[in-house]
Order: sequence, then structure tokens, then C-alpha cells
Amino acid sequence: MGISIKKTNMKDVLAIILAGGKGERLHPLTIHRAKPAVPFGGKYRIIDFTLSNCINSDIRKIAVITQYKSLSLDRHLALGWQNLFNPELDEFIISIPPQQRVSESWYAGTADAVYQNIYFIEKKRPPYLLILSGDHIYKMDYSEMLAFHISKKAVGTVAAIEVDQKIASSFGIMEVDSEWKIIGFEEKPKKPRTIPGNPEQCLASMGIYIFNTEEIIKELKEDAEKASAHDFGKNIIPDMIKSNKLFAYNFKDKNKKEAKYWRDVGTIDAYWEANMDLVSVDPLLNLYDKDWPIRTYQCQNPPAKFVFAQEEKGGRLGIALDSIVCDGCIISGGRVQNSVLSPNVRVNSWASVKESILMENVEIGRYAKVKRAIIDKDVYIPPETVIGYNLNEDKKKFDVSPNGIVVIPKGTDFRKL
Repeated sequence: MGISIKKTNMKDVLAIILAGGKGERLHPLTIHRAKPAVPFGGKYRIIDFTLSNCINSDIRKIAVITQYKSLSLDRHLALGWQNLFNPELDEFIISIPPQQRVSESWYAGTADAVYQNIYFIEKKRPPYLLILSGDHIYKMDYSEMLAFHISKKAVGTVAAIEVDQKIASSFGIMEVDSEWKIIGFEEKPKKPRTIPGNPEQCLASMGIYIFNTEEIIKELKEDAEKASAHDFGKNIIPDMIKSNKLFAYNFKDKNKKEAKYWRDVGTIDAYWEANMDLVSVDPLLNLYDKDWPIRTYQCQNPPAKFVFAQEEKGGRLGIALDSIVCDGCIISGGRVQNSVLSPNVRVNSWASVKESILMENVEIGRYAKVKRAIIDKDVYIPPETVIGYNLNEDKKKFDVSPNGIVVIPKGTDFRKL
């Protein structure tokens, strides 16, 4: 009988989730929260996907490195995740803000964020470090990547995914040999090199790394003494290629779909599109897989309710079609279509909501019309308000994305507009 990689090796892994970015391209959703804490898919936060991957991969030592506007994220971790770990078994999930232990500055880059926490890493002394981003949507078994890393006797391993050559300049692009050893790496190249024999695709870094702890600490200390961006993609990975022991791991998707699913929902349009995919008949992202559950914090809310069936003669009909409707929602005589509703949303009589994302505690007043919009938490849309039908008028009051998505910030008071 074979020995499970999970049982023998995952206790040797410390996962470090980088969750401190400003998320400026996702503004105004990141005015009051870090990007990993932005709601997604109705009931989740973006970071829940990375955290669920860790739990499903049997990783029980997790450090979340925070920086900007971390209160919402810290609260979410405390309420929804800490109870899954047993400190007596050396299991933990902790949030680590900048501490100025080795520097008086904020984190200067992804590598510097890890470097400034070397004291914590050395105290835990894990054989392997798994470096993750807290703001990507995907499903992955990290134990399979670790098995690959060990089999190659690698110093470091970078998760890789094929991307279209037209968008490759937005990623770190790798070149590999027949053994998947990395022989070239360029961060956001103007002319990305394509995969040999496939001129339409490139091999991109997913920002997921496994390192032998002793070697990466040495690299981080050397990088800290240099005038660099202190970034894994710009500095650490290119420098480590010289060791000839850096490998690329071809991403194996646990999403049970033909096409691999990995999304950086870093812009309003990308975020909206990923949410809209969830309400399609056959979504690219499978949230209903019991073998790979996505966990989150869930409040004690009542069930969703749909009331008024008075469609005849101009009456009211409380209905939601092709939509995600979370607990606590009340569709009270309004119509919701192709939309994502977070908990405790109310849509009142004769209101219409189409192709929109409504976050917690949003209320849509009677006869209001909302289309292709993202409405953040705690917003009351007054009766007869029209949003998304005249973008020139919307731009006078709200942010509108390049693709015409209207974004209404958290707590907006329409009486002051």
C-alpha cells in the first residue's frame, strides 16, 4: 500500500498567505477593506478559496500576512476560521500585521513581507514554506504540488498555468525544459515568450510557491541587502534560476471542469464577470462539489423568502431567476434576474434587479431599476431610482468601469447625492 503524501508531509508545511495589497484596481470596493476580504459569490470572501484549498490539502499551519485596512479581514478570520484549528496539535491560523521587527517600513514587496517575518518562520522551523496569494479564485490540492517538489529534489517550485499570449504580458512568464525545470523567467514582459510548439499560449506563474525553508531564508536575507523591488516575481525567482533547482508545476485543477479555472479578480470588470459566471446554467467554477468544499463564516440568518404572487393586472411577483440568493434575503414583490445577492438583501415591490451584485444589507426600494451594477454593503436604493440604464448620468455620481459596470460604495446615502 502506498503512503499518502498528505499524511507524511503536509505537517511539514507552513502556509504563508500574502493578503496585504491595497487592491487599488478594485476601488471603490476596497475603500474600507483589503482585497482578500471583498465578498464574492454571495456568501464568501475572496480569501476563502485559498484558505479552503489549504484545509482541503490538510495544511494546518497558516499565517496570513496583512497590511492595509485589515480589520474586516481579521474579523472574518476570527469568526469563520480559527475554530477549525487545534492549538494543542500545533495547528493555527494567525494574522500577522507589519511589526517593524527588522525594518521600520511597510512591506516593500511580496518577498519583503515574508522577510520581515523571518523570526516567526525560524521559530516554527518548517521544512517547507508554501507562499500563496489571498486574492485569487481557484481550487488546488497543494499536497500534489509538494509531492512534485520533493520528487524533483527542488529548492523551489512555482505553480504554472497556460494563458493566452494576448494577455500574457500581465503575468510572470516562464520558460521550462522537458523536465519542467525553469530556465527563464520574466515578470510582465512586453513580448512574452510562448510555449514551444504552441505560439498562442504562454506559461504563467500563478503566484504560488513552495520553497525549502532553509534555502529561501538565505535568498530572502541576501535580497534584503540589495537595492531591489523585494518581490518574488521580479527578484527572487529570477535569481534562484541560477541554482538549476527551480521547477514549474503544471497546475492541476480540482474544479472538475474541462478547462482550468484560475482567476485574478483584481479589476471591477473581472470581479463582475466572475460573479456573473456563477449564475449561469453550467458555471465554470463549481461551488457545489462536496469533495472540495469552499468554507466561510456564516451568520445565523433565517432562510431566504419570496413573497407576493399577484402577477395579474400589474400586480406584484416576488421572483428570482438564474440567480444566487443567500440566506436572510426577502424578495418582496420584486424581480431579480442573473444576479448575486448576499445575505439580508431586500428587493421591494415592482423593483427590478438584473445582472447585478448586491452585498449584505442592501435594500432596493419600490419601482427601482438596477442593471449591471455592484452595490456594496448597507446601501438603501430609494424608490423609483434608476441605475445602470444611463451611464452618462451614473458617472456624475458613481464609479463606472470601462465595461459599464456601475459601482456604489458601502454605506452610500442617496439623500446626499
